[in-house]
Amino acid sequence: MLELGKVQTLQAVKKVEFGMYFASLDDKKGEERVLLPAKQVPKGMVIGEQAELFLYKDSSDRLIATTRTPMVTLGQVAKLKVAGTTKIGAFLDWGLEKDLLLPFREQTYRVREGDEVLVALYIDKSDRLCGTMKLYHYLEKGGEYKKDDWVTGTLYEISENFGAFIAVDDKYSGLVPAKEFQKNVPCGSKVEARVTGILEDGKINLSLKDKAYLQISKDAAEIMSVIESYDGVLPFNDKASPETIKREMGMSKNEFKRAVGNLLKAGRIEITEKCIRKIK
Repeated sequence: MLELGKVQTLQAVKKVEFGMYFASLDDKKGEERVLLPAKQVPKGMVIGEQAELFLYKDSSDRLIATTRTPMVTLGQVAKLKVAGTTKIGAFLDWGLEKDLLLPFREQTYRVREGDEVLVALYIDKSDRLCGTMKLYHYLEKGGEYKKDDWVTGTLYEISENFGAFIAVDDKYSGLVPAKEFQKNVPCGSKVEARVTGILEDGKINLSLKDKAYLQISKDAAEIMSVIESYDGVLPFNDKASPETIKREMGMSKNEFKRAVGNLLKAGRIEITEKCIRKIK
């Protein structure tokens, strides 16, 4: 059986002027054939010999074989470069003559030419190979991680209900729950995250923050940096709305108040009715 999107061991069954036809090893009569264009036929190949070939579709939507191995195969995940964009989506360089389509509906954020995006390869309803940035069902579960490990991953999708979906090491399924995701980190970002737990099914729960007692010090340093950028006066205090604090500081209101309390106790700031002022 010929399988679209996969590398297969196939057998040469017929030679023609414009190439050589191949069939699967279990197709003794060669009834289902695919063409390997003449320019890719190995020199001296004869009928009956075998070759490792990848099957995709050409610009005329016909099944075709190639000796090239693409950067991603069916069901796999890989980072590919955007070769260009059109009215129907983006096209990705995956190492073959014909670029891979990434439809708009499969983008978790709009991509531009030159971007590198993490995608999976799937077959669409029209029986064509396409890329998708919706990776949840394609990422592996598990990995050699334990609680409080720090990992690197790609933030590929954000859900208001569930949180931020992260491909840990661009391979494993991770999630920062919505209640933990406070920072203004855009999709496509490379992030450092802390493992907070491993679920029974192998999925990884993550946090972009350190443990609370360590995070307070980091948040306090961040607040001081912002205050200094405002010439020593932050134009709001710890009574500001959660929306303002999240927009300006990338923190929840509780995190902000804890860090401000730490700075106040250390004598580094004073709080007025309208602002927070650095003590010189």
